[in-house]
Amino acid sequence: MINKEHLVNDLNAVRQKSPLVHNITNYVAMNFSANALLAIGASPVMAHAVEEMEEMIAIADALVINIGTLDSQWVDGMLKAGDAMRKRGGVIVLDPVGAGATTFRTETALKIIEACHPDVIRGNASEIMALTNRNVRSRGVDSTETPNDALESAKVLAKLSNSVVTISGPIDYITDGERVETIANGSPMMARVTAMGCTASSMAGVFASVNKNTFEAVVHAMSVMGVAGEIAAEKSAGSGSMQANFIDELYLLTPDILLKTLRQ
Repeated sequence: MINKEHLVNDLNAVRQKSPLVHNITNYVAMNFSANALLAIGASPVMAHAVEEMEEMIAIADALVINIGTLDSQWVDGMLKAGDAMRKRGGVIVLDPVGAGATTFRTETALKIIEACHPDVIRGNASEIMALTNRNVRSRGVDSTETPNDALESAKVLAKLSNSVVTISGPIDYITDGERVETIANGSPMMARVTAMGCTASSMAGVFASVNKNTFEAVVHAMSVMGVAGEIAAEKSAGSGSMQANFIDELYLLTPDILLKTLRQ
């Protein structure tokens, strides 16, 4: 059960503190995720050069690592940033985009988990399952499994990595290996907008930077994503207007709207 008072406190804290979120993310997601972070009240930076990782991490409140457009130099930067943030004791989120599609992606995600110890791992069902079962194959960034199918894998991954694991889908699942929370808000149209999942990972980083209870923080982040997406879809003619409306709804989101729309 979501603590509504804590949810509102986290939303207000994000807007009051404007956390700086360092995103090492893919080319497809950069603009959308940055605008979503700005809309909710955070401060985004998108940087991937290995030469500036330590300096950037020194001023960041959270690090979000997204492997959507990989190359070897980016991996070096991700590992360097993750190591620096881990030593600082700051928040690290991993989005294992396309894990299970290629060996390089799966091995990179596992390497980051082992070396950087992310606080949060967020992906779709196939991506999460691929991190615990090498026989699972994904179709690029599209999931071939359902969140419910992946729940046991998510619990295993959470225990092995000591992370909060989130499976995005028609119903979002959040688990720390023992507890499981679900978020039913959202819209099928969200899956038709590129980088929506990447943005959810960035949102998890924002909320985890203002709430030391990582499990609760991620539940709150996914609640905000779901509520904004649901309201935006009601106003959208298609995926193009959905993208713009989603950003607007994050910007316009109030505690009253959030609590009124949230379904538990």
